[in-house]
Amino acid sequence: MATILLIDDDESVQRLFQVALEGAGYRVLIGDNGRHGLRLLEHQEVDLIVVDIFMPEMDGLELIPLLRKTRPATKIIAISGGSGQRNYLDTAKYLGAHATLKKPFSLQELLHAVSSQLT
Repeated sequence: MATILLIDDDESVQRLFQVALEGAGYRVLIGDNGRHGLRLLEHQEVDLIVVDIFMPEMDGLELIPLLRKTRPATKIIAISGGSGQRNYLDTAKYLGAHATLKKPFSLQELLHAVSSQLT
């Protein structure tokens, strides 16, 4: 069973994605922001990280380069619903995200992106 770390500060997004991903057979860990996500990674091995761009304390654009350095083999999907998201998602890709999803997206799109990164 693959383990996914979801780093997003929105509790409703956390719950929705967790239910969908666990329903698809994945183990899901939740980080509320970039710093919390990094702390979880000190003690957990994960196969994929889904990271929101806009978060307090440490946002996705700060986090992605750190993840590339500390976890070079781990796949990263960046998500964003912020204004100008295309630029932010392009930046996330440039910084090392393997895939991006623009909010709003369907749970089916999320599951497809996750599945394609884990195969």
